[in-house]
Amino acid sequence: MTDPSPGPDPSGPGVRTEGVLARLGRTMALRARWVFSVWLIALVALGALAPSVFSSLAGAGWQANGSESVAVRELAQAHFGGASSAAVQLVVHSDTAVVTDPAVQDVLTRATAVFAADPRFGQVVAPQPGATISADGHTGILMAGATGTTDDMVKAVDDVKDRLTALSGNGIDVYPTGASALWSDFNAANHDAMITAELFSWPVTLAIMVVAFGSLVAAGLPLLLTLAGLVASAGGLVLLNTVTPISVWAMNFAMMFALALGIDYALFLVARFRDALSRSGDREQAVAETMDTAGKAVVLSGLTVLVSLSAVLLVPAPAVRTMAVGIMLAVAFVLLATLTLLPAALGRLGEKVNAGSLPHARRQVHRSPRFASWGRLLHAHPWPFALGALGVLVALTVPVFGLKVAMPSIQVVPADSAVRQGYDLVQAGFGQGAPGQLQIIAPATQADAVAAAARAVPGIAMVGPAQAAQDGSGLVLLSAVPNVDPSAPAMGGILDQLRADLPTDALVGGAPAENLDLQSALNTYLPIVVTVILVLGFLLLLVALQAPLIALLGTLVSLLSTGAAFGVAKLVFQDGHGSGLLGFTPQGFLDGWGPVFFFAMIFAIAMDYTVFLLSTAKEHYERTGDPEVAGVDGLAHSGRVILAAAAVMVAVFFSFALADPLPPKEMGVILGVAVLLDAGLVRLILLPVLLRLTGHAAWWSPPWLRRVLPTIRFSHT
Repeated sequence: MTDPSPGPDPSGPGVRTEGVLARLGRTMALRARWVFSVWLIALVALGALAPSVFSSLAGAGWQANGSESVAVRELAQAHFGGASSAAVQLVVHSDTAVVTDPAVQDVLTRATAVFAADPRFGQVVAPQPGATISADGHTGILMAGATGTTDDMVKAVDDVKDRLTALSGNGIDVYPTGASALWSDFNAANHDAMITAELFSWPVTLAIMVVAFGSLVAAGLPLLLTLAGLVASAGGLVLLNTVTPISVWAMNFAMMFALALGIDYALFLVARFRDALSRSGDREQAVAETMDTAGKAVVLSGLTVLVSLSAVLLVPAPAVRTMAVGIMLAVAFVLLATLTLLPAALGRLGEKVNAGSLPHARRQVHRSPRFASWGRLLHAHPWPFALGALGVLVALTVPVFGLKVAMPSIQVVPADSAVRQGYDLVQAGFGQGAPGQLQIIAPATQADAVAAAARAVPGIAMVGPAQAAQDGSGLVLLSAVPNVDPSAPAMGGILDQLRADLPTDALVGGAPAENLDLQSALNTYLPIVVTVILVLGFLLLLVALQAPLIALLGTLVSLLSTGAAFGVAKLVFQDGHGSGLLGFTPQGFLDGWGPVFFFAMIFAIAMDYTVFLLSTAKEHYERTGDPEVAGVDGLAHSGRVILAAAAVMVAVFFSFALADPLPPKEMGVILGVAVLLDAGLVRLILLPVLLRLTGHAAWWSPPWLRRVLPTIRFSHT
């Protein structure tokens, strides 16, 4: 029987020439001044744009391109004075006065002037009796049409909402509401939450880094590197936004991901550099060795992240796509800085990288005795640890099968926000479904038939009179008010029934329909995105490790931490366990974009740790041909870095759990739990145990595959 082990490197010590990354690292170290100069120029140029990133980026984009609801919105804006789902509803309410009173009419007149002065608003329609004036007369809705895109309208509300709410007084309250106002208020709350979380996470991160590295200089390098990547990506997003609208959420996610991954990459390289420098004493040689070993792992990790997020681009939703683009741009800049700026800094610093060392750092070696002991324990007793870790992960994954998803409800904005108060007044004055009116556009010749069919649909409380198009296009617009809250589960059934019962030429849209159409697109594309990510992740691991079995196992175990994280998300955000501690009211579902987007992010992070562990194990297997040495020394040389990187990521992600808006809270908890489970149970227990159980077979590759794949080695001689 043939031994499946390829054995140690047959070329022998001293024969192998330096690889591309080793030469790159050496060049960066020798040309440090040039590297610093180029980065300084780039950061000054892009940094000048960075402060405007939140005000420049798009505020909407939550739609399914090509859907029926988007077609309705575009028709409404083109033919009905902008009376689309992007129109602004200005709610004017008084407990003491009615809408017809002079004081209320004066407020409405001044509000109309505010809208008329801005060309982004179309036709302004005063409150109408029997339609937009409540039965008790105390609440009226002034409608301001939309002439721009949804992004334009969110920015328009940003610009005018303070002037509109300033009209409140003397017992009269004024609140802008509607989809555009909702995204305006939410984006503002989300921005504040992100900034607060970042300010909290930076000092915590620095403290973890100091403990991990034991040196102030070594701990500061990853933060400076990440800051450079963040500034560059912020400026890059502003530039990209001039070409195509980029969601403001792109920067929110980019900030978080760049901080977490940038520190991960720098941790891996700096730790390896300190080890190489302690052995050779030659700073350029140490940089070359670092890039030839850890540098390959960083490149592979970065490619895995980019590939995972690129799969999200398949989803036909501008906001989702541009969030992925934002993270990809930030990762690209962080990766570029890791491969150029960091080697230059390390080459220039040399032994000074250990400056400001704490007492324990002077005794610290790259090969951790504690993780070596842990590796030997796993090697000696694999099954109890494997079954224990697997049992926990499976138990946490089981709740996923009861997970419900839907687009965010009004609860994503703070209770004291203007849009939330306006929303509540509309429901109180006009019924539960009034804030989420459905819009029907049909040929004028079918107006009566459409109205009759809509009234007959269960769940439709009222159908308004047909409004003829202003441009003679022969179309009519009708509004259908459901009898349930726009985010209620029954809303989907009402929309489906309405579309099924109306004449074929009638189209149904409106804000609730846009949310439901987007949710449908997300559900449709989820299995496609998951499949693409898994296949591409496996192929990348296969190319890097040259071993199909461990590439397959490394990919599959990443699903365990992903499933467990979504299981916890179901328990927390759907069922409400721990909601009091986290300070939120559960919606009864997870926000609809979560499964697609978070799966890509969690899988990318999980593969990040997989690469760090397996590339180190592969390096030792190439040197010795001994799977036990590979497993134990792989853990001994990477365990501390994985633990420190995970601690940083958990601190960063959990800081977002402190946010008031629900989506950042979901993001923080889900990603934080995913990292905690992945690093603690998968990378430091389950994957090393799998290496132990598979032995030589883990690293075996058939001869024909080795001939097809490019030669990639992680050992440096």
